[in-house]
Amino acid sequence: MCYYTQQSKTAIEITDFYKRDIDSPENLLQSEFINGFSYPNIPILLDSKPDIVTTSFTWGLLPTNRDKDFRKSTLNARVETLEAKVSFAPSVNKRCLIIVSAYFDWHWNDPAGKSKTKYKINSQDFELFCLAGIYNSWEDKEGNTWNTYSIVTTQADQQMKYIHNRKEAEGDQRMPILIKHEDELSWLDTKNHHLDFAYPNYKPSIIGFPTN
Repeated sequence: MCYYTQQSKTAIEITDFYKRDIDSPENLLQSEFINGFSYPNIPILLDSKPDIVTTSFTWGLLPTNRDKDFRKSTLNARVETLEAKVSFAPSVNKRCLIIVSAYFDWHWNDPAGKSKTKYKINSQDFELFCLAGIYNSWEDKEGNTWNTYSIVTTQADQQMKYIHNRKEAEGDQRMPILIKHEDELSWLDTKNHHLDFAYPNYKPSIIGFPTN
């Protein structure tokens, strides 16, 4: 799964790399460690506005008319069941890219998880990269606009199976879908089926290493 990320780059570094302006640079989240359960506004690229980096969407997709605490269950969305889940089906063709510089997971050194090793996972190709996402935008009866997204996950490759080895995950290890830089617009284009980006059909280059 993916609940913790890093976005360590400045606004200038992001605009230089992606050749796109940021809609509100003053709202750009820059942090060495981002907790998804705080529902942060990590910068994203929307299929509806691919030429600008957007900062007004928060992590944890919120379908309409749901309790706000529901978001803790929608930080991630399984690519294999997007169309089958009531929460995610309306967003299957609302795609986004979440801009990060790393994400984190923990390897359990014993069956109970009393000893854990934190791993930082990066792209082997670039210091900045994008994770596949879906999003939703709606207005509640009080007039508040809810812009939210989920990170889309797939089955883990061999490296992530080793890292994401919690007992409850046995046989069902997951990892976020890292979109190759050259494929970013392809993910945003809904003419391309979302399962085309599922592992093992799609294999981006990642590297994980222990960190403090």
